[in-house]
Amino acid sequence: MTTSNPAPDEARIEALEAACAHQDRIIAELSDAVAAQWARIDALTREVLRLRDEVQVQGERSAPDRPPPHY
Repeated sequence: MTTSNPAPDEARIEALEAACAHQDRIIAELSDAVAAQWARIDALTREVLRLRDEVQVQGERSAPDRPPPHY
């Protein structure tokens, strides 16, 4: 019959729990960072679409009806 020492097992469990808690914190931080980046991407996408529409409208307003004289 062998006697097992619970102290090493408890130390291993505590180390695993600490590692798990650290990973949970890092995952939460990364999730927040990804959410912030998606919000920024959405805002930039809306801005690009707005600017594209604005350029298109300006191009339609300034488009000449006939080609320039050097043609």
